[in-house]
Amino acid sequence: MAGMPLNDMPWWRWRANVRSALHMLSDPAFQQGVWLPGVPGYGDVTDAVYRLVEDTWLDNWSAEKYVGTVFRDSQEAALVDVAVLRFLRILHQVGADAPASGYLQHHAWPEAVRAARDAHLRLAANDGEDPDTPPRSLDELAAVLHTV
Repeated sequence: MAGMPLNDMPWWRWRANVRSALHMLSDPAFQQGVWLPGVPGYGDVTDAVYRLVEDTWLDNWSAEKYVGTVFRDSQEAALVDVAVLRFLRILHQVGADAPASGYLQHHAWPEAVRAARDAHLRLAANDGEDPDTPPRSLDELAAVLHTV
């Protein structure tokens, strides 16, 4: 998110958290290489889902509510809504404290990853960023959030 314009959205910090979560949730290679072995510095699946919904309450209402503040347009919001619903369903079925393997082996995981990828691609493109860069650590995210 180093190239992301930090001040062009009113609630850009929320956007940064949502983008970070979608990035991690949309990248199977990251999940296999970081979450499964428990590499420190990136959180886990539950952390990513929490970043996706913590400030925005997207577990209670539509992302459409945030068009113009967190999301640039209705298409971004619709894609985020689909991803949120898929991951929350899995989280509730597997349990919030499950190991990464429990989520990654869930029958609906590939579909949720695709939904996150669709949302991630749209948000990254709208922010002028390469969606295929590896996800940044939580320390890097914190540094971005504490600038400006």
